[in-house]
Amino acid sequence: MISLSASNSARSGKRLLIDMPEDLAVRIEDLSITYKINVDTKKTLKNAVMRASKGEKVRMRTVEAVKHMNLDIPHGTVLGIVGANGAGKSTLMRSIAGILPPTEGRITVNGKISTLLALGVGFNPALSGRDNIILGGLASGLTKDQIEAKTEEIARFADLPDGFIDMPVRTYSSGMYGRVAFAVAVAMTPDILLLDEALSAGDAAFKEKSFLRMRELVKEARTIVIVSHALQTVKDLCTHAIWMHKGEILAAGEPGAITEKYLEFLKVGTLPSNDEDF
Repeated sequence: MISLSASNSARSGKRLLIDMPEDLAVRIEDLSITYKINVDTKKTLKNAVMRASKGEKVRMRTVEAVKHMNLDIPHGTVLGIVGANGAGKSTLMRSIAGILPPTEGRITVNGKISTLLALGVGFNPALSGRDNIILGGLASGLTKDQIEAKTEEIARFADLPDGFIDMPVRTYSSGMYGRVAFAVAVAMTPDILLLDEALSAGDAAFKEKSFLRMRELVKEARTIVIVSHALQTVKDLCTHAIWMHKGEILAAGEPGAITEKYLEFLKVGTLPSNDEDF
């Protein structure tokens, strides 16, 4: 047996342990991600030239998005990540996906990853939804024949209005973008699926279909990591959860207990409406 363990600092010695089966999908070791942002109030060429002429430097701020995190995610885990905006959730997901390199530490991934971290990322707006399905499949490592065999299934799942699947995606609403992007992500039968607020795409009927598809993936023992402000989704779908705050993991454990701690922290109580929007 190994443990799904979560901590923020290898130096602090703090580790939060949850008994889990062996066979890791993701191992995160002493991960830190730091980046700099321009804090100038007026980011214009004129302002930059004036600063340069005066010998002034651009004012930069260092952001510690993730701080010395340790996290083991065994295969078959459905992990929910909750926390306020700016907690480092999306940064962590992008690093697991290999999009954002660690500043310090290491991430080891064992398996094929499919990601949906932002609606329509990677879509070519000039191409049709059908063509973008093929591009998405090729980007996920499928052969042309394999993705073409899945194209009609994906199109049916997206369930766009008549004719839209063959229209340029620049004509799509954000909801239609979300439908196609989600359909592509979950059709690849990945070992590890990373979703950042993806279950909020589409209308109520599509959300229900998405939730049922997630249930199917869970039954197949897929590893899924979900970032979501919809706490009811985390409680209903996830087997474990972590609560991030300012780049650190404050708690890890059973989803109901973690979402309760998070709500107490926000001092918003446990009204039913809270389950859908924090």
